[in-house]
Amino acid sequence: MDKILGFLAPVIISVVVFILNTLLPGRWVTGYITKTNSTEKMRYHLNGMQVFLSIILLWFLSGYFKIIPFDWLYNYRWYGLAGAFLSGVVFSVAVVVRYPPVNKSFLKDLFFGRIENLQVWGGLADAKMWLYLTGAIMLELNALSFTAHHWMLYGAEASPGIYLSAGLLTYFVVDYFIFEEVHLYTYDLFAERVGFKLGWGCLVFYPYFYPVFLWSTVNMPDPHTPEWLLLIYVFIFFTGWVLSRGANMQKYFFKRDPEKAFLSIRPETITDGNNALLVNGFWGISRHINYSGEILMASGIILCTGYPALIWPWLYPLYYVIMLTGRQHDDDKRCALKYGELWQTYKKKVPYRIIPWIY
Repeated sequence: MDKILGFLAPVIISVVVFILNTLLPGRWVTGYITKTNSTEKMRYHLNGMQVFLSIILLWFLSGYFKIIPFDWLYNYRWYGLAGAFLSGVVFSVAVVVRYPPVNKSFLKDLFFGRIENLQVWGGLADAKMWLYLTGAIMLELNALSFTAHHWMLYGAEASPGIYLSAGLLTYFVVDYFIFEEVHLYTYDLFAERVGFKLGWGCLVFYPYFYPVFLWSTVNMPDPHTPEWLLLIYVFIFFTGWVLSRGANMQKYFFKRDPEKAFLSIRPETITDGNNALLVNGFWGISRHINYSGEILMASGIILCTGYPALIWPWLYPLYYVIMLTGRQHDDDKRCALKYGELWQTYKKKVPYRIIPWIY
């Protein structure tokens, strides 16, 4: 019975997230995206933090009162992964076949999606925001369950680095919910369609691959990493966070009010009379400085586990390198088409793609 429940757990949690997302009170926010064939901006019902805290509280109470062990998701992780894999495929196919083709190839449509923005009940539920909400919550539940397993296995001899890495991942998740509105202005929301890449990615890859460093280390003993070295790893993480969050916040404030300063950084732009591009602050360092931040955060997290020579934890930051390099190329092409000569001028003023003075 536990194996069946383990298989069904991702689906059950996804449904609970959807129900809470629609029922719990939240803020109505006007986003950046314009509705198709309209000048009206899309509106979103945001209550991610409320949903997140509600489910984490349920997880804690179920473990505290011995209804479900704290490490239950870890014990049935392979069944959960299989269930998430299947549900991600079913969701992707179901959401694609309902809409007219965008490409000649069905497989291309299946992977990238057909519909750009899917909302129901006047925006009370948004497919993209629900997917990210579900992925983030499932990721956090996995991180908590895996860490609980380490604690139950080693007790007082448990590794502080495991707790620290899980804590930094939790910070990463909570940070998303704190700045949930800012996400409405990011690449994923205005450039992605709802298909396998986004659907399967959020329901399967995000919650099960991101904690790969815990999959590969929670059964290992404390490596006794020196405290000063752990502090360096934490510094690497927060350096990345400053770059990523700072860049996204600067762009967010600029898009909402082009005259408003962010952290005393007055916007400096280049313009062709119709469009304007930021060329100072974070966006004057490299064209995708936020990507550098994401890579540094992932590196700081996996280093904290204390096994830098182990290959499996490095798959997490390596994934960011591969994905974000590809995304940077796609974004450059999209911006070149949208901004024309203005983009070429921007590339001359900000020559580095992701990593300042290197790439």
